[in-house]
Amino acid sequence: MDGDRVEIDGGVMEGGGQILRVSTALSCLLGLPLRVRRIRAGRSQPGLRPQHLSGLEMIRDLCDGQLEGGAIGSTEITFTPGKIKGGTHIADTKTAGSVCLLIQVAMPCVLFAASPSELRLRGGTNAEMAPQIDYTVMVFKPIVEKFNLTFDCDIKRRGYYPQGGGEVIVRMSPVKQLSPINLTERGTVTKIHGRAFVAGALPIKLAKDMASAAVRCIRKEIRDLYVNIQTVREADNQAFGTGSGIIIVAETSTGCLFAGSALGKRGKNSDRVGIEAAEMLLGNLRHGGAVDDYLQDQLIIFMALANGVSRVKSGPITLHTQTAIHFAEQLTKAKFTVTKSEDEDSTKDTYLIECQGMGMINSNV
Repeated sequence: MDGDRVEIDGGVMEGGGQILRVSTALSCLLGLPLRVRRIRAGRSQPGLRPQHLSGLEMIRDLCDGQLEGGAIGSTEITFTPGKIKGGTHIADTKTAGSVCLLIQVAMPCVLFAASPSELRLRGGTNAEMAPQIDYTVMVFKPIVEKFNLTFDCDIKRRGYYPQGGGEVIVRMSPVKQLSPINLTERGTVTKIHGRAFVAGALPIKLAKDMASAAVRCIRKEIRDLYVNIQTVREADNQAFGTGSGIIIVAETSTGCLFAGSALGKRGKNSDRVGIEAAEMLLGNLRHGGAVDDYLQDQLIIFMALANGVSRVKSGPITLHTQTAIHFAEQLTKAKFTVTKSEDEDSTKDTYLIECQGMGMINSNV
């Protein structure tokens, strides 16, 4: 049995938790026993952190698998998957570990379960070093649903750094197979909207300052569109702890979505937070791709599983995306090609990611 284990080096390329997410999800889907060594070797605190461990434990539970080496700080795990089952699955990072990253690891698996699933995920919803839950709902969800899947994301309570304490419930039904996607036409920006929030002890004025600084920054480059950023104070029963932040989303005529976001922290000026989000959005709009830099890598696993050729036009390929492609190709029969986009406007730094998906079929459906 051990001779057939796929060996994964967790220290190459991006060298972080993403290698673990992609490889364990694919291991679970394909029934491939896995050994991952040098986990997060590239990080200041190598080995499993609480959010990685809770993600692994959830994958283990949703396929009745076996996990060895599953402990905080562990740099090597072996995972032997069983059969994916639907139903209710719970993961709790017990920290501000990101629920959005838990969604990334579990979602591809439960799509190929035998029955509908409910994921109850606890941890940080708006935390550093991960997508904010608003990004997951406003950008990731509408785009990933183009693969011919649907899911429902219910934010019960928001949680912030350092305590976490948020809870999100994701419900989804299985699919027979995923359709390929074609995201190559950027279109023109038709709408810019967003949300600036405070929670806990912070005054609403901070949200207003973030929003107005963001609007001023965007106006310098995009003058002809109304920028609508809501300012909200999260209800006390819907937020745990104290936090603040902003997300701004641009929609285009072809249905593409781009975002910029930032979080407030002690000692960081609210104007600065708003400007940071606005500049991130503007940077994502400049490169001429059809997805933003944060969506790139999140689509790779779905492209690999889909039945047919997917095409995605993007800005410069991120290290996260290169890493996801590397491990998707190592574990599936999918084939990716990345080419510099040679179209009308050569001043743009755009690339075409193409994938002949493996055509994963859900034999349960």
